[in-house]
Amino acid sequence: MPQEVNIPVFQEEDRAIIQRAYRDLLKSFKNDLNDEDRINIRAAFELAAKAHVEQRRKSGEPYILHPIEVARICVEEIGLGPTAVVCALLHDVVEDTLVSLKDVFDQFGERVAKIVDGLTKLDGLHDSESPQAENLAKVLKAMTEDVRVVLIKMADRLHNLRTIKSMPPHKQLKIAAETSTIYTPLAHRLGLYKIKSEFQDICLKITHPEEYHEVADKLSQTKRSRQQYIEEFKRPIDAALLEFGIDARVLGRPKSIYSIWNKIHSKGVSFEDIYDLFAIRIIVNEVAAKEKLTCWQVYSIVTDYYKPIPERLKDWITNPKANGYESLHTTVIGPEGRFVEVQIRTERMDEIAERGFAAHWKYKGGKGLAKDANVFENWLNQVRETLESNDSNSAVEFLTDFQSNLFSEEVHVFTPKGDMRILPDGATALDFAFSIHSDLGCTCQAVKVNNRLVPFSYLVKNGDQIQIISNKNQKPTEDWLQYVVTSKARNRIKTSLKEEKRRQAEAGKEILERKLQNWFKVGVEENADMLAKAYRYPNRMEFLSAISLEQEDLAHMKQRFKPDGNKLIEIEELRAARSGAEALSTESGSSTAKLKSGNKPEIIINGEPGNYYVYSFATCCNPVQGDPIFSFVTTKEGLKIHRTTCPNAPYLLANYDHRILKAEWGNTVKTDFVAGIIVTGIDIGPGVIHQLTDRISNMGLNIRSFSISGEGGYFEGRISLVVSNVDQLNQAMTALKRFEYVSSVSRME
Repeated sequence: MPQEVNIPVFQEEDRAIIQRAYRDLLKSFKNDLNDEDRINIRAAFELAAKAHVEQRRKSGEPYILHPIEVARICVEEIGLGPTAVVCALLHDVVEDTLVSLKDVFDQFGERVAKIVDGLTKLDGLHDSESPQAENLAKVLKAMTEDVRVVLIKMADRLHNLRTIKSMPPHKQLKIAAETSTIYTPLAHRLGLYKIKSEFQDICLKITHPEEYHEVADKLSQTKRSRQQYIEEFKRPIDAALLEFGIDARVLGRPKSIYSIWNKIHSKGVSFEDIYDLFAIRIIVNEVAAKEKLTCWQVYSIVTDYYKPIPERLKDWITNPKANGYESLHTTVIGPEGRFVEVQIRTERMDEIAERGFAAHWKYKGGKGLAKDANVFENWLNQVRETLESNDSNSAVEFLTDFQSNLFSEEVHVFTPKGDMRILPDGATALDFAFSIHSDLGCTCQAVKVNNRLVPFSYLVKNGDQIQIISNKNQKPTEDWLQYVVTSKARNRIKTSLKEEKRRQAEAGKEILERKLQNWFKVGVEENADMLAKAYRYPNRMEFLSAISLEQEDLAHMKQRFKPDGNKLIEIEELRAARSGAEALSTESGSSTAKLKSGNKPEIIINGEPGNYYVYSFATCCNPVQGDPIFSFVTTKEGLKIHRTTCPNAPYLLANYDHRILKAEWGNTVKTDFVAGIIVTGIDIGPGVIHQLTDRISNMGLNIRSFSISGEGGYFEGRISLVVSNVDQLNQAMTALKRFEYVSSVSRME
């Protein structure tokens, strides 16, 4: 029985809830805690409870319940141990209370203090390009020293999402965007399948609530029929496994709501047309030495009863994914001619598939597992390389590069000696060269794939054998950045280009020094920045480099500038003439002229009338009156109003939180909006266009443009409609869906 703990002054009802939550945390440990761990956890809880005693969450509950639940998730759902629990209990104390990092260090030691520091947001980032990116970059850098930092951060984010209903809608959108762009792919990369799926489902519920509930309702309605089908499919498999003496569990696993929605969205099909709403998972209890043999034996049993589709066979047992995932996947034709995905794995593989990095350590060093024992360490080494090779001061740029290492699909290629390298899907031959060594990438002159010369931009494929031909005199050029997708390659190319640019700038500086001394008797240092600005360069390095490359003619400098002490000043008459020309250009319709709100629908921005601001509607998503929207503060064009479902929304919301303003529609105003829709279906001949346009016209809507294409009995039409609000648009889309030959109608992104 857990000992009573010292809970600071809370209301009696709160004390009971907190005590129960703490006991549940201790019960989540599968193994008994030793005295030292129990004492440390109790001390961490009491310190956190005291520090957070005056704080409450948005939901109204005592704040201390949040770190307790984060700690429980760490143990029960991720599989971490006592040290992580201590850190999880303390993860907000330095950031949100008077407890200092030194206090944590003095009471719990260096290891706990380092993890807590990694989980603590940076202060004073209000002037930063992106505070969220800076803080996430800090977490990721701390992860390379102790991966528990990011695993605790995952638990923290998961609990925040589970309790997100108490947050205002615009805050929910920001959190969902950040989760989708960083935490979801990171959960995938760390092998946290369950957490990744829950992230995706909750974010979908926030960003597309109607579509989420539509899929959830249909899954609920078809649950019984799916279960009956799974039982029918399992029956012969269960009998055969018993006959061959194979100890295994056969389960039917439903696909996540997000994965079903994503398939509907990406494939343009209806819920009823998706054949793989679930997967059959066969989990074998087998010793490590016989795992592979037994899994293939189970595959043979399954394909004895159901016909397999050969091109859908995926062997991640022989070649595990880079996140440690091992499983044998196949798709077979089951009863009633339906396609069924079957996953075959062992208990060990299943635990690693569900819990990823944390479960990996349980089996590390086990007999027969040497081939993948370092799979996570290899990835962390890649992350460290990314950090070390990234000399950019932009946290946003760092995160963009880092994300290229997170996503799922991988390609397995080979060196001439037969060593396997894993690259992200979409990687090029030049990416491969940099993956071997940065110097080899920088001196790459040519590439042979399967003994055939290919361009740098060649997309590598599974099984390719790649040979790099190098030349010590070769140097990266600007266009190489177009040929690579991996962060390691991009960062090394950028570093090389900057080094070359510095050399050019030094040469340009010497040239400019001679000219300034000869013409004006002044120095470079006092005048380089002013001259760069006067010649319209972003900085002095670009200006000096252009001089070195003879891209800038300085012949007229003597007529344009005159010395004033140690500095040059621009001759007044020339500056006035140029300013007048620029003003005239702006008045005559220059694209840099300020936007005016004019006759637009009323927008409420941060609770104030929109006419207080210079704003315009983003062309990337074309908001229509009634769409959920937000406002983004641009650097040059005032405010841009975006739909919350805009393709660019996740990036903006995740990286530029400080430049996001709450926006909503004000009083309804009769205004015309242009919205695009895509209609696909069966090509019934020339009458398609006539029928579609007639139905739209009968609704009193105008068509701005219409294009249609198709072949092989299929058509796709793109229609721009003039509508007053989103209700009109939805009515038009519903009306077009009623045609039997129309398979889908979706809004153009």
